This record gives sequence, structure tokens and C-alpha cells, in this order.
Amino acid sequence: MSLVRKRSVKIAGHSTSVSLEDPFWQILSDIAAEQKRSLNLLIEEVDAGRGEDENLSSALRVFVLHSLLAKCMG
Repeated sequence: MSLVRKRSVKIAGHSTSVSLEDPFWQILSDIAAEQKRSLNLLIEEVDAGRGEDENLSSALRVFVLHSLLAKCMG
């Protein structure tokens, strides 16, 4: 079972904490590297696109899932 890790990120100039399991952090880092952008910028973009009632950690998990599905579907 994977541990939940809390990391501090800056969104719109403000620090916030995000809690995710290690595999999600790893895949987010991989996606950011593939897109030649920082992990923080990727998280900011996901944050900007999430719904008002959607938790950032949940939005990041869904983003990872959609990214992996898109890769699988080619």
C-alpha cells in the first residue's frame, strides 16, 4: 500500500499543501517532464481547470487517470 505524502506547492503566489499517494506524485512528475514544464506549473494548470467544489488532490488524481487513459488509447 502506498503512503500519502503531503507536499507544499505555490498556486497563484500562495503556498498550499497537496496530499497524494507516491505513485500519483511520480506520474505527475513524469507528465511535467514530458511536457518540459515544472511540476508546480502543471499543478497550477490543473488547479485553474478544476470546479469550485472539487478538491485539488482529487482533481490531480483525475488528471493523472485521464492522462494515462489518453496514453493507452493512443
